[in-house]
Amino acid sequence: MKNKQERTVVHVEISGLHFYFGSLTAVYTKFTPEQLGVALGTLRNYRVTSDKPYQNSKCIIRKGILVTVQKSVS
Repeated sequence: MKNKQERTVVHVEISGLHFYFGSLTAVYTKFTPEQLGVALGTLRNYRVTSDKPYQNSKCIIRKGILVTVQKSVS
């Protein structure tokens, strides 16, 4: 198998829709704290992980790993 790369992915579920981001900070480029019902600082302090998602009445925020394969250069 070629060199595996792992990247953090943040999954946001809001109003039945699913969105994916590369970081917690990136989530706030699309949503406001009011829309999510939580501020960025609170999420950082909560330490969202794959085993410990953040959930409130407005959203669910999970963090996971996206596994990719390095492209070969021709």
